[in-house]
Amino acid sequence: MGIIKRITPAVDGESILKEARKVLAPRIEQPSRRAFLTRSLTLGGVAMLSGCSITDEAHVEKALASISRFNDRVQGWLFDPNALAPTYPESMITRPFPFNAFYEKEKAPVVEEAGFALEVSGLVADRHSWRLEELRAMPQTDQITRHICVEGWSAIGRWGGVRFSDFLKRVGADLSAKYVGFKCADDYYTSIDMPTALHPQTLLTLTFDGQVLPREYGFPMKLRMPTKLGYKNPKHIQAMFVTNRYPGGYWEDQGYNWFGGS
Repeated sequence: MGIIKRITPAVDGESILKEARKVLAPRIEQPSRRAFLTRSLTLGGVAMLSGCSITDEAHVEKALASISRFNDRVQGWLFDPNALAPTYPESMITRPFPFNAFYEKEKAPVVEEAGFALEVSGLVADRHSWRLEELRAMPQTDQITRHICVEGWSAIGRWGGVRFSDFLKRVGADLSAKYVGFKCADDYYTSIDMPTALHPQTLLTLTFDGQVLPREYGFPMKLRMPTKLGYKNPKHIQAMFVTNRYPGGYWEDQGYNWFGGS
């Protein structure tokens, strides 16, 4: 069988960027998200697009998704599970710490402690639901680290709780699995890679600034990862699962980069 050689016409990088931004603009209402996505259209992305025929919205969307998946792989390769994010003295804590969510502060979910139990499922040996008193009985640690938001601001906070790697080992999680996913009381959901889940600074946080985690910051618990951008840190967690199937995420399914970290 003969080899068919495909001849790809030259592609003008500026035209591609202009077309891609045209597609993004009407689909993204939040200015911060638009800026985040359009900034991802770099020369590296243009190089990847040079083998494509960018003629309509579907082609641009497909190309952008390819760039995002490529970025995820690169970030995964570069991630050092032993490198620690900076920590700070108590004097540098941001007070008050900013509230941040996809809704107003008054709409943060109210979760009653008495009836709460963390659901654990997937590739784990122990699937019993965990009450807060059980989690508080495990060894606790805290850290003062910087929260970095994709909108361009950052703040330093003190978070305390259970080292997530300890919890995964306690429930007999398959540590060779690819993903850990989370479902939250405010309908938020996200997922992370296992190396980040096992990072020593990844905490299942139960306190903020020495007090029980306030409602606006994620009660009953929040996953705190200083190696990830803010949107990867789920609040009001109700369920977690370990899996080898890609779980996606609330913002990630709308175009945000999945790895979202250093």
